[in-house]
Amino acid sequence: MVIAIGFEGSANKIGIGIIEDGNVLSNPRRTYITPPGEGFLPRDTAKHHRGCILTVLREALDEAKITPDKIDVICYTKGPGMGAPLVSVAVVARTVAQLWNKPIIGVNHCIGHIEMGRLITGAKNPTVLYVSGGNTQVIAYLEGRYRIFGETIDIAVGNCLDRFARVLKLSNDPSPGYNIEQLAKKGTKFLELPYTVKGMDVSFSGLLSYIEDRAVSLIDSGKYTPEDLCFSLQETVFAMLIEITERAMAHCGSEEVLIVGGVGCNKRLQEMMDKMAEERNATLFATDMRFCIDNGAMIAQAGWEMFRSGQTTPLEDTFCTQRYRTDEVLVTWRKDDKT
Repeated sequence: MVIAIGFEGSANKIGIGIIEDGNVLSNPRRTYITPPGEGFLPRDTAKHHRGCILTVLREALDEAKITPDKIDVICYTKGPGMGAPLVSVAVVARTVAQLWNKPIIGVNHCIGHIEMGRLITGAKNPTVLYVSGGNTQVIAYLEGRYRIFGETIDIAVGNCLDRFARVLKLSNDPSPGYNIEQLAKKGTKFLELPYTVKGMDVSFSGLLSYIEDRAVSLIDSGKYTPEDLCFSLQETVFAMLIEITERAMAHCGSEEVLIVGGVGCNKRLQEMMDKMAEERNATLFATDMRFCIDNGAMIAQAGWEMFRSGQTTPLEDTFCTQRYRTDEVLVTWRKDDKT
């Protein structure tokens, strides 16, 4: 029996989760929400995390009904993410590890999403579409690494959606992407937008500039509603993502596809992916907002896997990095392509 606690704070969410041999014992979370039309700055986000992390830690322990002496390993997000929030959470994780005299493990944020997705859905060896505010990648496991088959060459899909939400002055509560999704359900008129797939990679910056420059005039003229524009944006960017995911599945001969990351909660994206998977006689795996949005349990789960395979991080190496590639991590807990 191994119990792991995970500290996540790479963006605007601070979460602490506790995992015991694949069972989620607790997973409290707080979100830093800014006014409509505004993003979140690293400095202010870190201040938010510092202000509530001890409260969230107490909630995690109380909800799990365990004491620190029962925990076997401390796990924290090493990266990728925003520098100041990452460091603010890592400092607490390092302090706790020393106070409790526990080993510590630095976890790749992206792999946290993947391992949580595999745990919750039961997917064995899926092609993974990882979509969030800071990352967009198509990933598959092979020979000790999570290989990146395709990715964004500029901004992430979540960042694209969030920035368009600012143009429309949509609320950031619970998230701008969620509010775009709700408006898109009411859209009926499709605006053709630039569709940029370059081999296995995608580009969203040109598409975003195109719709940002035209949004106000299109709405004011009555030609399109905000709902129409959200609908058009979603349909276009999701079609791009489905295309490169299907191509990776074909290359890998994959019969499973797993969507992870905050944008992975989007029901329309799941619906489109499910249709593609059905046509390929494959199976879609996806999670809900409890686990696809950044959370501490996903860091605990990845750290749990790493710890059981013999990994720990020396205290002098418990730094953070804003750029920490998914394929940099040696995956020691998966022995072959089928598990």
